[in-house]
Amino acid sequence: MNKLIEKPYLIFLLAIPIIMLIGILSGDAVLDINVHDTFYVIGWNQLTLISSILFGIIGIGYWIMQKGNRKLSKSLNWIHIGLTFGGILILLILNQLYRIEIMNLEYNINLTLIITLIVLLMIVGQIIFPINIIYGLIKKKN
Repeated sequence: MNKLIEKPYLIFLLAIPIIMLIGILSGDAVLDINVHDTFYVIGWNQLTLISSILFGIIGIGYWIMQKGNRKLSKSLNWIHIGLTFGGILILLILNQLYRIEIMNLEYNINLTLIITLIVLLMIVGQIIFPINIIYGLIKKKN
């Protein structure tokens, strides 16, 4: 676990092939998001491609900081990695809890609220990445 915090780029770069494999295996599946009366439909292929590009940028950012002998905050690394991958794991679990029956509409509304809050928390976690990079650039070299 300590190696993960010292080299956080490894987890992001190693996650890219897994994400791409999920996109390939999903076929023509789509993610549809309903916001009031508007539906947003995103293909899993495009979603995994965008996620892989973002993970690549994050991984390269961490790698450049490592090669530049810049010291990043371990606590910010923990928070960023935890919110990113923990949030993805929780979203995958909560997605399986959706109920199809119309009688459980209140349950789905509450579940949607929880999922929305987790997504917002994950976005906040992504804001921590540039803060950590700036912290590493300002802080003296190792």
